[in-house]
Amino acid sequence: MAEPIRAGTPADEARKKTALYLTLVVGWILLDQATKVLVQNTLRLYSPVPVLGDFFRLTYIYNPGAAFGLHLGGWSRILFSVLALVASAALFGMYRQSDWNDRLRMYAIPLVTGGAIGNLIDRIRSSRGVVDFLDFGWGEHRWPVFNVADIGVTVGALLLAVSLWREEKKLEAEEDVVAT
Repeated sequence: MAEPIRAGTPADEARKKTALYLTLVVGWILLDQATKVLVQNTLRLYSPVPVLGDFFRLTYIYNPGAAFGLHLGGWSRILFSVLALVASAALFGMYRQSDWNDRLRMYAIPLVTGGAIGNLIDRIRSSRGVVDFLDFGWGEHRWPVFNVADIGVTVGALLLAVSLWREEKKLEAEEDVVAT
């Protein structure tokens, strides 16, 4: 006869959460850095390579600023580096406090963190900025060039927003039940 499934202890849950967090953060950083090394070793700087015609190209550039070309002059590198460190620490604190059963949050926070650290590594390594290479658009109408780290930050932030929205809706529903 099979053993019944038992709920883990809080210590078991904490170990699982930490293992998942580290696996996802480190995995995303490695994927990001591997793609950037590949781009740097195979593409010419500022020379677009069509993948799906003009719609999707690989264009190796350096971005000294942040998302969407946000640039604060000479302070960009320092400011965005500090911001990545502070955000990563805050997100880890949020992750530790999060419910293991909130799967969206268990994946969202490490994706954001891995992306932030991936771009932080670029800022530390080079004063030229972050390596970007994913280039979408039509003709002169192009989305800002981005990278795998940016995908982690964006997708993770969206998943985190959905998780927080669901939590808020659940709390509102519980309050409605108590009020009635």
